[in-house]
Amino acid sequence: MQFEQLTAGHGALKAVRTGQGRDLVVLHSLLADRHAFDPVLTTLAAKHRVTLINLPGFHGSQPPLLPLMDAYVAAIEDGFDEFGIDGDSILIGNGFGGTVALAFALAHPERIARLVISDAAAAFPEEGRQQFAAMAARVTEGGLGAIAEIAAKRVFSPAYLAAHPEKIEERKQVLLGIEPKAFHAACTILQKADLTPLLHRLELPTLVVCGEFDQATPPVLNKQIVEKVAGAKYIELPGCGHCPPLEQPEAFIAAIKEFCGL
Repeated sequence: MQFEQLTAGHGALKAVRTGQGRDLVVLHSLLADRHAFDPVLTTLAAKHRVTLINLPGFHGSQPPLLPLMDAYVAAIEDGFDEFGIDGDSILIGNGFGGTVALAFALAHPERIARLVISDAAAAFPEEGRQQFAAMAARVTEGGLGAIAEIAAKRVFSPAYLAAHPEKIEERKQVLLGIEPKAFHAACTILQKADLTPLLHRLELPTLVVCGEFDQATPPVLNKQIVEKVAGAKYIELPGCGHCPPLEQPEAFIAAIKEFCGL
């Protein structure tokens, strides 16, 4: 598969692009990277021009100057402008990328036509906020590699991780490609973010997909988005964890196929 290398914001934002057709933009999770969508990329690119953005601080994209959601939204807006993504596009976000996608859709509804949120939250309860604070503290003490096992357990379902223990090392390698400042910024944002009061304004066709055993953003948090967004649809994937494109690619494609016109 051939990839076009893209940059925006005077080189601050990096992305790759493949395929032809209607624009489809992908934002990855905090504990993954754009490669989490590799298992589904061939299918996505069969009928779409797919742009996979490296979020700020990931693999060449510069960390945000301030730990603010607005900074991430502005970076994604730069990408839409400079990458020539039109208003008929589909935006897919997983995990932290899903929260960013939700914030972007609320700020710029005219820039996208359909929204897919996978395993994300509009806001986290106190327990979840404390977990982000704890991960950030461990990174301060021991670097990003220190949370590899925690990350693997948050990304994958218990059964999948038991069958694939090598995924812990895989998570470590992914995490080592993240700027520590960007990880801290994302953790700070996820501790503070509360998009819930704004969700009633979102009028875009919205699909929420969630793994049954997601330990990072469990189904109850995903369902809260569906309850607040008029007409939103919810699909739960049995036995799946936090990153369906990576753990259950066929089930993920089946869930979004009709909605995204795959």
